[in-house]
Amino acid sequence: MLHRALDDSFSPEVRHRVTLLTAGRTAANGCFRFAAPFLAVIAHGNGTSLAGAGVALAVGELSGLLSPLNGEIVERLQRRTAMTLGLIGVGVGTVLAASSVHPAMLAAALVVISQSKMMFDLGLGAWISDRVPYATRSRVMGLTETSWAGGLLLGVTAMGLVTATTNWRVGYAVGAVAVLTMAIAIHRGVAPDAGPHQREHRAEPGRIDRHRLLLMAGGMLCLMAASQALFVTFGSWLLDSFAFSPATLSAVTFGMGFAELTASVTSARRTDSWGKERSAAAGAAIMVPAGIGLALWHGHLAIGLPLLVLAVGAFEFAIVSAIPLGTTLVPGSPARGMALMFTAGTFGRALASIPATRWYAQHGMGWPAVMCAVLATGTVAAMLRLRALGRP
Repeated sequence: MLHRALDDSFSPEVRHRVTLLTAGRTAANGCFRFAAPFLAVIAHGNGTSLAGAGVALAVGELSGLLSPLNGEIVERLQRRTAMTLGLIGVGVGTVLAASSVHPAMLAAALVVISQSKMMFDLGLGAWISDRVPYATRSRVMGLTETSWAGGLLLGVTAMGLVTATTNWRVGYAVGAVAVLTMAIAIHRGVAPDAGPHQREHRAEPGRIDRHRLLLMAGGMLCLMAASQALFVTFGSWLLDSFAFSPATLSAVTFGMGFAELTASVTSARRTDSWGKERSAAAGAAIMVPAGIGLALWHGHLAIGLPLLVLAVGAFEFAIVSAIPLGTTLVPGSPARGMALMFTAGTFGRALASIPATRWYAQHGMGWPAVMCAVLATGTVAAMLRLRALGRP
């Protein structure tokens, strides 16, 4: 259980609830992440092309521009309420996705899933920030971020295997049941805040450092766009170039999830001591040669697939290391700060979805891989500059 990774310096509430909250986020991430690797399968079921489904995915990502509004809402809610409502929304959106018969309906469903998951994520991040000081925050956030890997390792893999034996609509339905079950469990298992919010480790309201905010936004935009260039194309690459089936594609997502899990655990253990900006820069730096190598050798499965897994693991280490930085962007309002960071990141994913899928359709996997390497370089530069500026 995850609480064993936290010593007595963390509050009993944090230690006793970290596993439950991570399980809830795992279910939400499984529903959220299912579309990208199975985009070609979903596109066929909706009677559209991969590029058309890529547009629907981009619309869902563009809804991330609403994240600041989401952050304002979360700051006015009980943290438990925000997390519960977020999971219910993910369940509703997943049902809509399973029922979609047109790219426009799929896009609407992905918007609901995206913004509902954002509400849960912001509620969770704020809940942690209220209870854990900045110096040790990466430990707890790193543990809860294993849910990103768990969403792929457990959620997407299970939904993919269901898809292989039935169809993708049933796969989505399984995800909806899981996330709604976790909504009930979290509402029952997490206590409401003692006051408007428990402010044990909240910074006093202060002035926003716009330079830091712009650097963080630019770094996250590039990092998320770099990963998206691979996530929206790797499933089609394996299906088209190596005749993978949905079942074998699920096996690949399992392996990628394991790489992400390793990266999340490493971040939880090391990022606080190595430095959050330095760790994020290191993860992004590894993505650069991995992307270049994939661009050069994407025709060779034995070389290309390990490079893809390496890039995915490096991205996970970078993003998990960077998330605690977002809690400090708006002094006294961790949800608002994280919302601004996620807005930039989701905008980056939206910007990458359309060109990556179109370049793949026209030229194969090479250009999306180059896109990943170039964008990751931007993240390295932004994180190193943030580190030079020092603590806010």
